[in-house]
Amino acid sequence: MKNSSIVSAIIGGTFFAVPYLALSVSLLPSLAIGACAYGAGELLLHNKKNEEITDKTRSIYDTLNEAKNKNKQILDMETKVDSPELRKNIREIGETVNKMIKTIEKKPEKFKKMSNFFDYYLPVTLNILRKYDEIENQRLSSEDGKKFMMQTESMVEKINNAFKNQLSNLYQTDMVDTDAEMKVFETMLKADGYDTTSDFKNL
Repeated sequence: MKNSSIVSAIIGGTFFAVPYLALSVSLLPSLAIGACAYGAGELLLHNKKNEEITDKTRSIYDTLNEAKNKNKQILDMETKVDSPELRKNIREIGETVNKMIKTIEKKPEKFKKMSNFFDYYLPVTLNILRKYDEIENQRLSSEDGKKFMMQTESMVEKINNAFKNQLSNLYQTDMVDTDAEMKVFETMLKADGYDTTSDFKNL
């Protein structure tokens, strides 16, 4: 029995017991009161559960929309920087983030693994690129300026690799499950005499 049904049963039982035992109401009216209370409890709890699911779905939808907006701004930075290597990393970051967003849209259950990514890593990446563009436009010739540019370009490359790893992690469970399924299937093929690998080797 689900938790909501248990709670409804307790409510119904209470509304039956009080009239029947404490107020000496006859059995049938008491049962009717209890049944109505049970039904009302089920309806209220069911509506509450649906509201929670809707709120959760809306939260994911809003987060993904915000992620799309930030990713568009990241991709826009590609045309603003001079370094070819940096432009390449920005483009790859944008492509990877697009894949992540599409994955979550298809499989919302994976969103929990990505909440920190969307809330922190994505906006920080955008801020780093904006600051780089701002400094680059100043054409600073100081050693500190050149050092900042090099460090930022190196950091963006690390971000690119980290995002690719995050995308791979999204599919880690799928890969493990599919690998296990293939091994079981291969064992069944051999057991049923459908594996012809050894026959090909003897040709």
